[in-house]
Amino acid sequence: MLSSFRDLLPILVVVAFFQLVVLQQPIPNLFDLVVGTLFVLLGLTFFIYGLETSLFPLGEAMAYAFAKKGSVFWLLLFGFALGFGTTVAEPALIAVADEASKVMAQGKVIPDTEAARETYADGLRFTVALSVGAAIVTGVFRIIRGWPIHIMIMIGYAIVVVMTSLAPAEIIGVAYDSGGVTTSTITVPLVTALGVGLASSIRGRNPLVDGFGLIMFASLFPMIFVMAYGMLY
Repeated sequence: MLSSFRDLLPILVVVAFFQLVVLQQPIPNLFDLVVGTLFVLLGLTFFIYGLETSLFPLGEAMAYAFAKKGSVFWLLLFGFALGFGTTVAEPALIAVADEASKVMAQGKVIPDTEAARETYADGLRFTVALSVGAAIVTGVFRIIRGWPIHIMIMIGYAIVVVMTSLAPAEIIGVAYDSGGVTTSTITVPLVTALGVGLASSIRGRNPLVDGFGLIMFASLFPMIFVMAYGMLY
């Protein structure tokens, strides 16, 4: 809890400084702010403790089990299901998809009806979820094969640059934002642990060199998929 408080302290100092020194106004709802800060402190403390005792060991254990089983198919299927399942229910993605559907309707890109907005939002959500599933599959396959990550990064962002020049202007910003909202509090620790555990269990792989990078794919692929979705919609 003390460690969590040290993490929160810079935020509290910044808010207090600008509120009291720059704006020169008293802090509104001070009691609510103190209570809310305590809840954040407790939540952050339990969340980090849960990661250390549950999600990280679970991800590594499953990676070791799949590697021992020797079935690439089930490993890739698990990676896809993990990426898709955790992303499709991500609250940040749902919010972005709903907001994007409203703006698209206002801009007359889609009909301004509830059914059209809902169809567009669902299509966007499932497109992003599919892209994250494909990203995890690609990242896991990279670890298995030992492909250099920097080459794949350059190829991926080259595709993003080319598609940016071809995609409709209305979808580009949404696509770039979609790359940032796909990594949730559950996806990140599980995927990171999966990558590190898998790299640790395969002979010739370095967990530090090969175990990380899955989150990068989960941010890169949605940009490509969403721009393709915008071009095809």
